[in-house]
Amino acid sequence: MVLSNYTKEFRYNWKLAAPVMLGMLGHTFVSFIDNIMVGQLGTAELAAVSLGNSFMFIAMSLGIGFSTAITPLVAEADAEKNFAAGKSAFKHGLFLCTVLGIILFLMVFFAKPLMYLMKQPDEVVELAIPYLDLVAFSLIPLVSFQAFKQFGDGLSMTRYPMYATLVANIVNVVLNYLLIFGKFGFPKMGIVGAAYGTLISRFVMVGFLWWMLKGHKKSKAYVSQIKIFVLDNTMLKKIIALGSPSAMQMFFEVAIFTAAIWLSGLLGKNAQAANQIALNLSSMTFMVAMGLSVASMIRVGNQKGLQHYLDLRRIAFSIFLMGTLFAVFFGLLFFAFHTELPKLYLDEKDVINLVDNTEVLEIASKLLIAAAIFQISDSLQVVVLGALRGLQDVKIPTLITFISYWVIGFPISIYFGQEETMGSFGIWMGLLAGLTTAAILLYIRFDYLTKKLIDLKHGIS
Repeated sequence: MVLSNYTKEFRYNWKLAAPVMLGMLGHTFVSFIDNIMVGQLGTAELAAVSLGNSFMFIAMSLGIGFSTAITPLVAEADAEKNFAAGKSAFKHGLFLCTVLGIILFLMVFFAKPLMYLMKQPDEVVELAIPYLDLVAFSLIPLVSFQAFKQFGDGLSMTRYPMYATLVANIVNVVLNYLLIFGKFGFPKMGIVGAAYGTLISRFVMVGFLWWMLKGHKKSKAYVSQIKIFVLDNTMLKKIIALGSPSAMQMFFEVAIFTAAIWLSGLLGKNAQAANQIALNLSSMTFMVAMGLSVASMIRVGNQKGLQHYLDLRRIAFSIFLMGTLFAVFFGLLFFAFHTELPKLYLDEKDVINLVDNTEVLEIASKLLIAAAIFQISDSLQVVVLGALRGLQDVKIPTLITFISYWVIGFPISIYFGQEETMGSFGIWMGLLAGLTTAAILLYIRFDYLTKKLIDLKHGIS
């Protein structure tokens, strides 16, 4: 193996992945700012945002996961210069994502009473419900935005979703500042103000991306004159067949992190607030891996369209290597600053909440050590999953993610996450076990499929 065969792909991998990373980091950075702002109100408010967002994460995982079906179809059609197939994939994807966004909004809206049945702290539930009312509605523009984003990614136009996300982030941060704290004559709304900021910014995001794509010559014809209700059953079935397993893959992973939020709630509001801090910081590094996952999906999809399977395998491995290098860096960063990073979220000078804040910081610092350890597993599993989506292989990876997170990871979280065993750290031990299992099994799957494709092509020739 000559290392330069892989490292020479880094530049183009980065060109594709960096805008996606920045766009996704933008989403997470807004959550980071939200958490810092809300954290100034108190640990109960921070735990309430965590609980409300736990329902949102479940819904978002289904919407975002489903939308990923659009990218490999558009990427393959783009490589084949087949405009009609590309536009059909986008149009049907947009229709299905919009319908799914409405369904997910209704599901979350009517699921709120479950909070009372989950034995979460009463103070936290009462704060979370009005927050969730507004944020749930933002699922409609968010999932519609994902259809435009995945389409843009499929055409290798990854910068445009990034620009839309950055604009939305600015809107969100400004509105949060004005509405959470009641600045410049605006009403002081607390965490409900944060919900308004999220809702408005997501409508801005989808509108701005559509406007940019409509103005670019490569994408204009795709996003203009869309006969959204003139549908082809064959393409609908194809996207549903690809999108449904992809949605379940993301759901299985996100759901175990959501379960960690709920399990933390059983330990009390401070454990839940600490979990939110560690989860928010881990989410930011995960978005870098997600960017590489999209690059992996695009490049593997293109090479599949060209039937260049040796190059497909080499390019995929170059992205796996990039992901591992980033993960090692972030792991070292978390380990080195595990006691300092949580202090960004809480006011150490707050005398009234001093006892609670001290406990939250202590728990969060321990969780960041667990987060440091699973950086490599988390990065590798999502990047390999992107490559498998590029191959349009979705059914077996769905089974792998279910087994990894729910047959292996979740029982470990429950057993070690009890107060009398390891508490919050034990919950994250389960996350580590699930992510590591997924990374190993998904890699084995990719290795098997690509070798099979190469052997078949050589056998034919």
